[in-house]
Amino acid sequence: MSRVKIIFPDRKADFETTLSVRVTDINYGNHLANDKLVALLHESRVLMLSAWAYTEFDIEGAALIQSDLMVRYRNEAFLGDQLHFELFLTNFTSRSFDLLYRIETMRNGIKVLIAEAKVALVCFDYNTRTTTTVPETFAQKYRNL
Repeated sequence: MSRVKIIFPDRKADFETTLSVRVTDINYGNHLANDKLVALLHESRVLMLSAWAYTEFDIEGAALIQSDLMVRYRNEAFLGDQLHFELFLTNFTSRSFDLLYRIETMRNGIKVLIAEAKVALVCFDYNTRTTTTVPETFAQKYRNL
């Protein structure tokens, strides 16, 4: 069986944040539910955009829509874990870019990799329901971080 492979750039993350695993994030296996991890990916993306004075509906005049998602689960996360998210913008094209995520936590002084993920984000015009180009100002700022 082939596995998802996510290749991270050899550089510092473009954005970092920490989110807690809440009781509502736990499933019947007593660990972080896969759908809740996806929600935490979204939350970290919103925090990144907000820190840069953007929203998902306005990055230099363009909105974003997600076109795919890959997640590679590596270890369980549990109630109260502080998940550290590292986000990397990569693979810019004229209409899209990828956002890579590395999610880790500390346990007994050891860094534990919880998951890796990749989301493809496409610039989108919600009025015309069509894709649009990545705004040049945004691309220039973030293409080569």
